Amino acid sequence: MKYVTSFFSTLFFVSTGLYLLPHSIADAVTLSNGTLAQPAVGIAFTEPPRLVSASTPYGTTSFPNTTYYFTLEVPATAGEPLQQVTFNQIQGTEDIKFNQKDTFAFEGTRNQQGSKLALKTVKGNDKQQTITVTFDTPIAPGKTVTIGLQTYENPFDDGVYLFGVKAFPSGEKTVGQFLGIGRFQFYGPMTTEN
Repeated sequence: MKYVTSFFSTLFFVSTGLYLLPHSIADAVTLSNGTLAQPAVGIAFTEPPRLVSASTPYGTTSFPNTTYYFTLEVPATAGEPLQQVTFNQIQGTEDIKFNQKDTFAFEGTRNQQGSKLALKTVKGNDKQQTITVTFDTPIAPGKTVTIGLQTYENPFDDGVYLFGVKAFPSGEKTVGQFLGIGRFQFYGPMTTEN
């Protein structure tokens, strides 16, 4: 009987505690890593954009002036428009350098290109191996966009190169959310793809 009473007391305490939580926690957004993004902390997507694909038309090592295409889908239920995307090289034997001034974006996919989108800024950080693209006008929920990162050349070393992709909504204080990894496989001139 003692244990039953203790159980119900604990249940009542937990139930009451949950009931008395501040309203702002109930409104918080759960990020992909399980943490809560409070409205007071920053603006976050209700449902983050999705990395649909990452591709390049030329997978040969040392190929000059090629483009890496990253296609993102902003769901209709995103809750916020997409303002900024950061790409971070996280794997590869060689650091890939991008020609920032030739970065571009458009609505649609690589194979079904729509209208061109204006970019406000494109900033690179060689030390952190990142490039950040900010749209001039935020991308509304329900849209699909593709960002083209222009390289000076593909890496000299063959192998797999990975880029982490993070998206930020529009606003002053925002919470970036990790979307996934873009994978690129490069082959030497004498190698063939399996």
